Amino acid sequence: MEAEQPITFARGAPSLDIIPAEDLRQAAQRAFESDPRGAFSYGTAGGYVPLRDWIAERHGAVREQVVATNGSMQADAFLFQLLVQPGDTVVVEAPTYDRTLLSLKGLGAEILAIPMEADGLDVEGLAHALEAGARPKLAHVIPNFQNPAGATLSLEKRRRLLELAGTYEFVVFEDDPYGELRFEGESLPTMLSLDTDDRVVYASSFSKTVCPGIRAGYLVGPGEVIASVERIATGTYISPNMVAQAIVAEFCRSGALERSIETVKRALRERRDATCAALQERLPDATFTPPEGGYFLWVELPEGADVDALSAAAKDRGVIFVKGTDFLLEGGLNTLRLAYSGVRPDEIVEGIGRLAEAYRSLSVAAA
Repeated sequence: MEAEQPITFARGAPSLDIIPAEDLRQAAQRAFESDPRGAFSYGTAGGYVPLRDWIAERHGAVREQVVATNGSMQADAFLFQLLVQPGDTVVVEAPTYDRTLLSLKGLGAEILAIPMEADGLDVEGLAHALEAGARPKLAHVIPNFQNPAGATLSLEKRRRLLELAGTYEFVVFEDDPYGELRFEGESLPTMLSLDTDDRVVYASSFSKTVCPGIRAGYLVGPGEVIASVERIATGTYISPNMVAQAIVAEFCRSGALERSIETVKRALRERRDATCAALQERLPDATFTPPEGGYFLWVELPEGADVDALSAAAKDRGVIFVKGTDFLLEGGLNTLRLAYSGVRPDEIVEGIGRLAEAYRSLSVAAA
């Protein structure tokens, strides 16, 4: 019997069919012809200057408030390295990005996990923890279409979080790689734009809007913080990938970024809708809240469901997803994350069908 083609809901990345390959080729050609010295030389640890300037203008900042890195994960790592010492308390969302948990654990941080709600982090829950004596150095928040929960932090909560940061003197790390990928509803202002107290450091990435392989991300924040991050970068790699950043700069300045974002958003809406419809039809025990943008759907199965066993049974059928427990310090045994971004709608229907078969097989085995 021929093995079924594998279908993965595990990777939060756009599929190759929606990547603007021709626009990237043209951007690379322009970058190499117009600025070969800038593209092909080491450059500075702060990143490719025209890209830093473009980012600064987009966020109402100046160049010295921007550092461009090899992907936003490296930006995250630099900021954590700068601000977090062993024993420092760091607030995270529960659930949150699994690599964030791994990074903070590696630094010896005390992790304070605050539950997520339908409109983002339970900010009043954080307020109660602060009133009870918690003194975080940093709060890491993914405000838009959160990974993995898909939720978006409401405007009221954004303002309240900034108020708490000012009162209790902690940094808000606004980790926002998905913010441009809203395909319904109204966009909300960044906390960086609302900040009047230099409490916010903002991160984003071009991996989600251009292509994953470009590996270009950035931080925007107070000048002294960014200067310190740049010193860490200098000691790490002299300079980031100038070829990639020069291509991204040309891509952005040409208007190709806006076209790419629209293409990605159309595909994401179609894929989200296909995922939700397939779950409703094939796996009615699943509960979820459809996100208004981004890459991810957080799925809860009935209490007592064994997602460990489901993962193995689904893998036997050629379907891969990420277990909810990977994104939590505790609990979540009945949860999973589906990344619909890299899967075509026809594959989604097939993949959810196989997932439902796996789920039913466990129910039969338990009967």
